[in-house]
Amino acid sequence: MRGGDEKQEAMFSYVSPEKRVPSEHPLRPIREMVDTVLKEMSPRFARLYAKVGRPSIAPERLLRALLLQIFYSIRSERLLMEQLDYNLLFRWFVGMEMDERVWDHAVFSKNRERLLNEEIAEAFFQRVLKIAQPYLSDEHFTVDGTLIEAWASHKSFRPKDEEPAASGGNREVNFHGETRSNDTHQSTTDPEARLYKKTKGSEAKLSYLGHGLMENRHGLLVKTRVTLAGGTAERDAALAMAKEMAGRKGRTLGGDKNYDTRDLVCALRRLRVTPHVAQNTTRRSSAIDARTTRHAGYAVSQQKRKRVEQSFGWMKMIGMLRKVKLRGREKVGWLLTFVGAAYNLMRLQRLPAQAAA
Repeated sequence: MRGGDEKQEAMFSYVSPEKRVPSEHPLRPIREMVDTVLKEMSPRFARLYAKVGRPSIAPERLLRALLLQIFYSIRSERLLMEQLDYNLLFRWFVGMEMDERVWDHAVFSKNRERLLNEEIAEAFFQRVLKIAQPYLSDEHFTVDGTLIEAWASHKSFRPKDEEPAASGGNREVNFHGETRSNDTHQSTTDPEARLYKKTKGSEAKLSYLGHGLMENRHGLLVKTRVTLAGGTAERDAALAMAKEMAGRKGRTLGGDKNYDTRDLVCALRRLRVTPHVAQNTTRRSSAIDARTTRHAGYAVSQQKRKRVEQSFGWMKMIGMLRKVKLRGREKVGWLLTFVGAAYNLMRLQRLPAQAAA
């Protein structure tokens, strides 16, 4: 018998969002971990808000919503609010009732700007690492860097001594044949962005450099940072992150051929960190000799270090870090840290099942 196609404008439901989400849904363990983190951060949030005035969006709900934006690659906060309006899974994760009114996207953006900075993102990141402690290696690490394209166009890369143009209009800019460098030019849209290319043969883009330190056991990120794009920025960031983990003998730090320089290798050894970077023998001699390569651990580090590319790939393709919509190194920095925490949460919800298998 064919069922009827009946239209119903209104409906009462006695099933809560909690019961509608399947027990095996991958967001369930993530929600539990996030609730634990946010509960620990509650005193910090309390110090950020006045005791009187109009209530803002709860910081716990705001951070849960931003995690959903990362997990599901929602390209704008306007679309995020649209999803929250009719997506019961999203409402459940954020903690909203089925008929609760969603926020205006401009209000949400303003609350996010007031709440999130490098300090809050780092606090969230560190508490996720606290949950991940049983899975972390404390001896073997890998470092790498990636190009993060800035939210600025080549048209905005103008001479520093040029008079500001009149506002309004999409003026024509012809810079072909003009010699442009970071010493003489600067973006009027994002002054901290630098014209840079990471590989030979590729085009130079206004960018930042993102850096990550990964532990080798399960491929979890333990440190992130953003620097201005430059030729030595990756090695400088690697050394700075190595200093924070130095002090215990037996620690190793892997990396690609870009880190095979005598200055970095010697500096790591002074920190009692064994450099397990890939040898670069293209028209030169490597700073890594048989003292390091003869050990079996070096080959293991070379195999494990490639997993850091998976984290950068996920953060760029899923976490929308390929081209950021924030301007300034500080804002790009908290975004990288927060997306890194989201990546760790995704990894952590899979690790118990992998360990059982």
